[in-house]
Amino acid sequence: MAVSDAQRRASERYRRESVRQITTRFYPAEADLWEWLSAQPNKQGYVKQLIREDMGRRG
Repeated sequence: MAVSDAQRRASERYRRESVRQITTRFYPAEADLWEWLSAQPNKQGYVKQLIREDMGRRG
């Protein structure tokens, strides 16, 4: 199914206004962290799970 230009613009506008993104850098001294994260099948889900667990511990 082809996406119309209007649908594409609407999707882009939604992402621009609603979706938040973060970038994380791993330096050579943190290679163990990078290797661990790389081994996770769902990296985004894994990070979100860690944040939710931390939020639960902190109340």
